[in-house]
Amino acid sequence: MLTIETFDPSSRSEMNAFINFPFSLYQDIPQWVPQIRVDIRTMINPKKHPFYQHSDVVPFLAKKDGKVVGRIVAMENHLYNQVHQKKQANFSLLETIDDITVLEALINAVSDWAIKRGLNELVGPKPFGLGEGYGILVEGFEHRQMMTMMNYNQAYLPKLLEKLGFEKVVDFVSCMIEVDQFNLPEKVRRVADRVIEKGTIRVQSFQTRNDLKRLGKEIGQLYNEVFVNNWEYYPYTDQEITAAVDNVIMFADPGLIKVLWGGDKVIGFLFAFPDVSRILQRYQGRLHPLSIVELMRESKRTEWVSVNGMGILEDYYGRGGNALLYSEMEKTVKSRGFKYAEFTQVAETTQQMRNDLITLGGKEYKNHRVYKKALV
Repeated sequence: MLTIETFDPSSRSEMNAFINFPFSLYQDIPQWVPQIRVDIRTMINPKKHPFYQHSDVVPFLAKKDGKVVGRIVAMENHLYNQVHQKKQANFSLLETIDDITVLEALINAVSDWAIKRGLNELVGPKPFGLGEGYGILVEGFEHRQMMTMMNYNQAYLPKLLEKLGFEKVVDFVSCMIEVDQFNLPEKVRRVADRVIEKGTIRVQSFQTRNDLKRLGKEIGQLYNEVFVNNWEYYPYTDQEITAAVDNVIMFADPGLIKVLWGGDKVIGFLFAFPDVSRILQRYQGRLHPLSIVELMRESKRTEWVSVNGMGILEDYYGRGGNALLYSEMEKTVKSRGFKYAEFTQVAETTQQMRNDLITLGGKEYKNHRVYKKALV
């Protein structure tokens, strides 16, 4: 018998069941990278995650004859709905066996919850916060996911969603560049050099994690300004920014993070992270002293780097700011002996950036799709 149950996050057994389910689903899939277990506990706990300060979340487990066969989280992001004047529900952390009846039961549970709240559309997967992945993987299953910055799923999942009437909203494409093939146009390099010579924009890199943390609030506020016209935008709160910075610092090599200044104001940023997927896999998403030491070691020896976040205020585009960002990107991916760079989850709505990445030598090799379905 199939049942759909919600649960109290304080229930250790149910929380463990929610966290552990994907490990059985992907035990023979080498491309899958587990999320950090404590992060999932935080996401599902309204006392710990800042998302709950403005929005609502309900987790569901699907069980068949007492065995977990699926999971999902229902969300109502009040800030997003206010900004975009929508009545949208979202889902996240979706996992299911290859059985459309299980997926349909999970979606129905979320839909019923949303309809009772007066919502008329279901969209997802969407994340809880900055730096987390959007969408269902629809292309690139043969490639390992980039840490916890994107989702991985079985190839049957998008097909099942589409059978249930879900349609595409937007795609997030990831590009791969072989570092020795990185092709920064000479014109762009000259513009960047002139900007540095003039001193109108300066670049700051970081020596320590504490240096990075001290600028966290300014970077978060800039993020809100830069991406205000993006499809997924809503104004992140100070608490969400602090949580995101703390999460970034865990994986960050401070020397790979760059901030651009225009006078005394932060006007641009570039986030790059060494890929530590192998260690997350080895320790099955557990954080403890030994795994943290191994994460730090892996960050120095990995051949992959992820560029997952770059932006600059629009006022500085025509002042060479964009050229300077791409110049700093080149320096970043060519540092530390990296052989490959991934530009992680670039929305198809940012067409110019996608074109730029192809010009630089990038090849689109993964695609994640956000889906929608009307609720009646």
